[in-house]
Amino acid sequence: MAPFNAEHHAAPRASAGRVPNDANDRTPNAPASEVCAAALYRKLTGVSPEAAIIDIDEDFDRHVLACVLALAATEPAPLTSQTGLTEAELESLISRTFVDSKFTAPPSSDRARAAGVDEDEIEIVRDLLAANRSTQGDCGLWLAAMVARRALEPNHLWEDLGLRNRTELTRLLERHFGPLAIRNDKNMRWKRFIYRVMCEADGFVMCSTPVCTNCADYNQCFGEEAGLSRVAGDGVSKETMRD
Repeated sequence: MAPFNAEHHAAPRASAGRVPNDANDRTPNAPASEVCAAALYRKLTGVSPEAAIIDIDEDFDRHVLACVLALAATEPAPLTSQTGLTEAELESLISRTFVDSKFTAPPSSDRARAAGVDEDEIEIVRDLLAANRSTQGDCGLWLAAMVARRALEPNHLWEDLGLRNRTELTRLLERHFGPLAIRNDKNMRWKRFIYRVMCEADGFVMCSTPVCTNCADYNQCFGEEAGLSRVAGDGVSKETMRD
């Protein structure tokens, strides 16, 4: 595996293989894709995404996995490419998590592989998350791979995971990657925080100033993460607070 090049992540750029710039790089979501993603979520879980009850941790995990799968399956690339999982991992995840599911993953051979995906970068983020797991079993490993892959997408991380709001992403990270999540004590945007930790682990300081409040890029790291769920659509996911 190629070594992580921290300078590659020092400033947002227009290509993959950098700190994705969240809302500043946002692209409009096609309504047709949102409808399709919601339908796929229902095939996986039997309920609509906005109606999902996630009080119990197992139900929450199932909801998160369904969100990622449903959204990734609407994108024009193999599900393996869009989720960061192997075909064997996907088969295991679906068969064990969604026993009564009517969901069928589209054949990989029917779709072109995603362009511009930095596999080394995905591996570094996945390894960082896996090294900070706070739960046992395969779910944490699946989520480490999925979060790492979805972090390359251009929107807020919670949006590109198909979640309903940032609060669900915070719960995901605190539940499955607690030692890492607890370090985000200033409530930095999660994608920015993860890439900052990556840079620091490589001996590179990504920030231009020692005090965040004095930085011209403050809003890119700590600004609001308002948006709409790419799976649930309108009505449940406008989030005007940072958490």
